[in-house]
This record gives sequence, structure tokens and C-alpha cells, in this order.
Amino acid sequence: MRVPLFDMTRQYETLKEELLGAVDAVFSSGRVIMGENVKAFEREMADYLGVKHAIGVANGSDALYIAVRSLGIKSGDFVITTAFTFFATASCITRNGATPIFVDIDERTFNIDLDQVESVLENHPSRERIKAVIPVHLFGRTVDLERLKRIRDKYGVRIVEDCAQSVGSTWRFSDGTVKKSGSVGNISTLSFFPTKNLGAHGDAGMILTNDDDLAEFCRIFRVHGARVKYFHEIEGINSRLDEVQAAILRVKLRRLDEYHRRRIELARLYNELFERHGLTDRIVCPPVGKDFECVFHQYVIRVKNGHRDRLKSYLESHGVETAIYYPLGLHRQRCFSHLPAVKLEKTDRACAEVLALPMFPELREEEVEYVVECIRDYFEGECAC
Repeated sequence: MRVPLFDMTRQYETLKEELLGAVDAVFSSGRVIMGENVKAFEREMADYLGVKHAIGVANGSDALYIAVRSLGIKSGDFVITTAFTFFATASCITRNGATPIFVDIDERTFNIDLDQVESVLENHPSRERIKAVIPVHLFGRTVDLERLKRIRDKYGVRIVEDCAQSVGSTWRFSDGTVKKSGSVGNISTLSFFPTKNLGAHGDAGMILTNDDDLAEFCRIFRVHGARVKYFHEIEGINSRLDEVQAAILRVKLRRLDEYHRRRIELARLYNELFERHGLTDRIVCPPVGKDFECVFHQYVIRVKNGHRDRLKSYLESHGVETAIYYPLGLHRQRCFSHLPAVKLEKTDRACAEVLALPMFPELREEEVEYVVECIRDYFEGECAC
């Protein structure tokens, strides 16, 4: 059996008629740049996430860059973030001239350790120059939004939520209020890269905020800094959400919660099968709740005792695709070697142990069963040796 890590074609087959109709309507209208679908999708996403403004841009990396730029962060400033994330989370800081301060992760969730964030905010020798914190809701699991809000209010730092992997994930506050990731930060960002839970058929991204001034800056900055065409108020860039991608994303948004529920079902099945086969002493499974606290953009296990790379090779030889997110923390990347060295033991350990298994809504239960059986067979063979 061949089991893909992600297969876009299965979803396309179920949506083909509707997607082609939406795309044809765009082409037939002749309005292919910043048309009605972009405007409608921005409204629909703002409503879905419970924010005031949603600004479509070309991709998630641009969204992060523009979001940081909107806060006036510049050379001499510092921004706290995680080293266990995709490159764009940190490059949006350095591209704006500022310096990232990398902190470690919570080993259970892989998300940024908020205890360490507060420690840096209180003890860093240049703490008055720390302007923002960028938490990442990694693998679809929400960072504690209530605590993020407290940190923002207590220390006066801006919060930039990186929601590239968490669109639609939620957090329940102590008073029972439920909010979606991206709705608490001063400004937040989304990616609609094709593999995401809400994926375009190409590049696309979005900026979210409840701040009118930040929203206005982002809207102007994404179109060469011009509120009115050919009249440039600031030196902006060209980063527009494509009309065709907006039309596609509108079709998929209507099914997003359904996709989330399926991902959670599959994650629960993985966990049940690993326990049934007695594998929980060999691997660490991600916790599965009953709500959208984690929407499982990826299903990531930790493989103990140095078996990760051999297990990955074994699975590939048996037709199972896997991936490593991430093999090297940002604090160890060559491009950041000029920064002060920092010791992040939990991040380093995660880089050596994590393995992402197949996860997408159209994944079949028999495929999950096969993946787990292959992992069982691998460890039984290791024990026999």
C-alpha cells in the first residue's frame, strides 16, 4: 500500500465541479486582480475568525513581513519567538531590521514556552527594546490565548500570532469564552499554502487585526503603498491575494470545520491504534481533545531512543510518506549564526525525535491502520534483533 503524507487530488475530486465553476466565473468576469471574490473572502474570513479586519496578501511569508512592518518594528528592536518553526517566522523579523530572541518550546505541545517568554521580558538586558512576541500555533495546536493576552497587557509588547498552521483552531478562556487563534493578537497572519487545512491551489495569505490603523497600513502597503492608484503614500510592495485563489478558498471555507472534525477523528484513531498495539512506550502521541484546540495540520509523533531516522526509512520502504518538521531549529541555522548563541535543549530534542505521519481529511481509515501496523512491525523487528 502507498500512503501519501498529503494528497491534494482527493479533495479536488470531491470539489471539482464547484471549484471549476468558481474559477470559470472569475475568468468570465474579466476581473482577475482584487475583484469581488477577494473582498467577499476577506469578509467571510473576518466573520469566521471573529476579527474586525482581514486583508488578503500573496502568501503567508508576506503576511508576516507586512504585519511586523505595520508595528513599526525596525533596526535596534528585538522580537521574541520560537526556534521550532518555519523560517518565515523569524525572517519577517530580520527583514524588518530587528533581531529575533529565540526561546524554547513546551515539550508536550511543541508550542513556544510562555514561561520563558515572560522570563525574557523580565530579565533581558535590553528588555525595553523588546517590541513584540510572535507565538506560532504549531501543527494546528493553539497557544494559550488567555495567557498571551495577559502577557500583552502586563508587559506592553505587541503580539503577532502566526496562524499559518492553525486556521480555525480555538482556545477556551477561564470564563468559558471560546476564541479562535488569530483573534487575540494585535495582528495575526494566515497562510493558504496548498497543504494547509484551508489550502489554495497556489500561494495565498492573509493578515488579521482588530486595529483600524494597522489594517489601513496593511491594505496600503500590499499595493505599492498607494491608497489611490499612482499616488504612493509609503514605500510598499506588491502582495495581493489572487482573485482566482480567493474564489477557490471561498468554496473550501464552507467545509473547513468539517475538515477539522475529520482530522481530529483521524488523530484519535492513530492514538487508539498506537495504544492497542502497545507502542506508547516507543513513541509519544499528540494529545487529542474533543474540540478544536488542535486542528491537526500535522499529526506529529516523537520517536524515542534514536529510532526516528531508521523508522522513517522503514516506512518509506513500505510506501508510507513521512516528513520531519523541523530537522534543525532556527537558532542553529547558518543564516542566523551571527546572533548570540542560545541553548534550547527541548527544541534540539524535538528536532531529533519528531516525525509527521500522513494526515489530511481524505485519508482513509485502512491507510491509518496500515501506517500503525508498519510502525509496529518495525519495532517488533528491532526487538527481534
